Amino acid sequence: MPLQVHYQPYKLNFRFAAGTSRGILTEKTSWLIKIYDDDIPSVIGIGECGPLSGLSIDDRPDFEDMLQSICQEFNKLDLEIYSWNIPIILEQLIGSQWPSLRFGFESAMLDYLNGGKRVLFDNAFVNQQKRIPINGLVWMGSHEAMLRQVEEKIADGFTTIKLKIGAIGFEEECEILAYIRRHFSAQEITLRVDANGAFTAATVYDKLNKLADYELHSIEQPIQPKQIELMAELCEKSPVPIALDEELIGTFDYAEKRRLLKQLKPKYIVLKPTLLGGFELTREWIETAQRLDIGWWITSALESNIGLNAISQFTAEFDNTLPQGLGTGQLYHNNIPSPLLINQGHLHYDALQPWDFGVLNSSRISSTA
Repeated sequence: MPLQVHYQPYKLNFRFAAGTSRGILTEKTSWLIKIYDDDIPSVIGIGECGPLSGLSIDDRPDFEDMLQSICQEFNKLDLEIYSWNIPIILEQLIGSQWPSLRFGFESAMLDYLNGGKRVLFDNAFVNQQKRIPINGLVWMGSHEAMLRQVEEKIADGFTTIKLKIGAIGFEEECEILAYIRRHFSAQEITLRVDANGAFTAATVYDKLNKLADYELHSIEQPIQPKQIELMAELCEKSPVPIALDEELIGTFDYAEKRRLLKQLKPKYIVLKPTLLGGFELTREWIETAQRLDIGWWITSALESNIGLNAISQFTAEFDNTLPQGLGTGQLYHNNIPSPLLINQGHLHYDALQPWDFGVLNSSRISSTA
């Protein structure tokens, strides 16, 4: 029988109210898709389509309608999947304005192609021969809550900590950074901050000069994207190295990626495959960055363990020693149990910890696949 695809919405509930410069998050909906052939019921490829509210360009009211339409079209095509035709299927079936759909379908097809075992990239990570260094993420909140998170991350063995800033008051955030630096040098604890575009043109230089006092590794997206001239100036003159994040969203053409990075010349770029359109399009950013001597790391975007597993395996394909922004699956109290574990600031794949899809309560996503 021809391959079929079906989807299931799944609401993920946060363990705590997660603060960002765009507001407080308490839940997130992802759409889990499965690709299968009824004649081979044991082989099911699973992917996650999870647009991020207020950030993904496909965070739109008609998102599920488009997903349903693409599934119907896929089911009419009598497809077979090979490694060479996955990019062709994605290009012809899903437009570039639906990056999280491309990511979910690409993940599911790779999973199916590799036997439906949740192994998209058979590499040293899934074979338990490689750990991925990650940063510990501190969410926006009260001064006390953020300080408590910092202490917990350090106690858990993280040596790189990333703080979301731009919500509780700049001086309070600086107090937290000062507290860390009083106790740990830059050689002991690496500090990253993520402003999510919270600074304005009028204040950005004053704030960057103040942040430089804390010997930061980098600051992600200090101003809102698409202010090209100001961002190019900041990348050149900022006393804190600039990492582009939101600035990359919505750019899919290879030549446009190269033009953007050559014009802005950032120190780093931050890559979220769900927001950038999947793995092959993320590879283009990596290749371009490396040619221009720009550093990079990969970050999850609040996916469940389905998406996080796919992104982690993709990340392990590269020899990148910078701590990655993975591991946010711990945010949810109803996440899907998986082989992913965090220990001493590293993400591990423990094959002895099986997947358990019982939490989904649906026959449409197999618990035995």
